[in-house]
Amino acid sequence: MSDLLAEAADLLPELQALRRDLHAHPEVGLDLPRTQAAVLDAIAGLDVEVTTGEGTTSVVAVLRGTHPERPAQAPAVLLRGDMDALPVAEATDEPFAATNGNMHACGHDLHTAGLVGAMRLLAARRAELAGDVVFMFQPGEEGYNGASVMIDEGVLDAAGFRAVAAFGVHVHVGERGIVSTRPGTLQAGSNVLRITVRGRGGHGSQPTSAVDPVPALAEIVTALQTMVSRRIDVFDPIALSVTQLSAGEAVNVIPAEASLGATVRTLSEESLATVRDRSRQLAEGIAAAHGCTAEVEFEVQYPVTVNDAAETAWVLDELRDLLGPERVEVLAHPIMPSEDFSFVLDQVPGTYMMIGAKRTDVPEERQGDNHSPFVVSDDSVLAEQAVVLAHLAARRLAAAARS
Repeated sequence: MSDLLAEAADLLPELQALRRDLHAHPEVGLDLPRTQAAVLDAIAGLDVEVTTGEGTTSVVAVLRGTHPERPAQAPAVLLRGDMDALPVAEATDEPFAATNGNMHACGHDLHTAGLVGAMRLLAARRAELAGDVVFMFQPGEEGYNGASVMIDEGVLDAAGFRAVAAFGVHVHVGERGIVSTRPGTLQAGSNVLRITVRGRGGHGSQPTSAVDPVPALAEIVTALQTMVSRRIDVFDPIALSVTQLSAGEAVNVIPAEASLGATVRTLSEESLATVRDRSRQLAEGIAAAHGCTAEVEFEVQYPVTVNDAAETAWVLDELRDLLGPERVEVLAHPIMPSEDFSFVLDQVPGTYMMIGAKRTDVPEERQGDNHSPFVVSDDSVLAEQAVVLAHLAARRLAAAARS
């Protein structure tokens, strides 16, 4: 796999143009018709087997390697890039900023363009591949569980047999070009907590004639934060953020009910069970103390993202050789964002990685983190992103073919 970095540098303007087009036209959820069309156009002319999803606007492409030593039972490696955006109104100064009320605020535009780049690099080296590469262009990562939809439609076996390994890269606001990962637990599981407190509505001037659910809900919000710091094991932490509050419509009416929504991130089955049980106890107890009732819903969305230990040790060695040891970081601890690539890693051993894409030409006060309306990315990192994916796929196929 010689000259990958040089060829990726030549591809960079094309990849940046694709990324910026996707960024300017973000789509949310499982239905991304324009994004799907852009991907299909970008890979048109490559000798790959392409299928599109039925339950979502996914794209799956299979590249068949033609190495002379390709075994009869050739291995396959899966590479994944997610494609969906967020319902966030963009507030950057980018000339290609989105104006439709949505935003690629989590870098999926880069993930998509980088995966196209990896396909182009590998397609040019088909004769060096001792197996097949499955390219998974996935909608619906941001809370829609698009990975599971694609798994149900057969993406893990798209080559005709189960992939032996799976790899993905996620950009973040870290030092440009530094790749970071860790064996074992990498990212938290994602869960949604919803609490509805019901009382008895009344006139805003006569609270004693009503049973006001708003103070009860406000107390629950505060108590949830105290619970996280006082009743959860500090060595098995959770992150709980109340992100939605709703109560009433008229300013002079005490509403009959008030509700909240929260995201809850956990790193183990034990902490998941603990926060699920204790949040219910807390909400019901506080509501009862106010003469109200509480309905508690706890939805498990994505499991913990767990990197295979052996695959990740191999990946780290490969990346140190490819990029240099100074550009590879082993994270000391898991991080609390969640990722539905976890569903893939539950069935196929593999590694998920982060790559830094921090801008140095934009003032700090005009930059945000992922999911912020101010987040910006240095999309020159697309070259390294494409190379990392292509290199790992080719090397892993070679290793599998020898075993």
